[in-house]
Amino acid sequence: MSELTDLFAREFPVWHMIVRGSVVYWFLFLVFRFVLRRDVGSMGVADLLFVVLVADAASNAMQGEYRSINDGLVLLSTLIGWNFALDWLSFRSPAIARFLEPLPEVLVRHGRVNRKALKREMITMEELEAKLREEGVERIEEVRAARLESDGRLSVLKKRRR
Repeated sequence: MSELTDLFAREFPVWHMIVRGSVVYWFLFLVFRFVLRRDVGSMGVADLLFVVLVADAASNAMQGEYRSINDGLVLLSTLIGWNFALDWLSFRSPAIARFLEPLPEVLVRHGRVNRKALKREMITMEELEAKLREEGVERIEEVRAARLESDGRLSVLKKRRR
């Protein structure tokens, strides 16, 4: 019975796990949002961050590094809480949504490449051309607008044929 009790006993105070989870979440969120570039066609930043943190926290809880299931559950609950809170806040507030997710970046407008935007996002012409081909565009001149969306996908509007 003592072993079962030890399995659920908390090694750290609840507030300690909440602070640790929150600090790691916000640090990684800010790094992903402002330092790392968006990859064309990649997963959303918040999605990737959430999956990585939850996997790590769950792994530690299951492997016994916390020595307590409750410590792992507190940390997982903290991460889930932040993820839910940010989704809820961004749904309720356009200002918060703009902070949490970058605005779409126009890469091509009326058949002309925005080289400053490509440089800012560190996207090569080869990458752009490959993504345009995936969208059925053979030549850049066919594009009315191509935007790098906040989740890393490229949305393309073709010019109308006359």
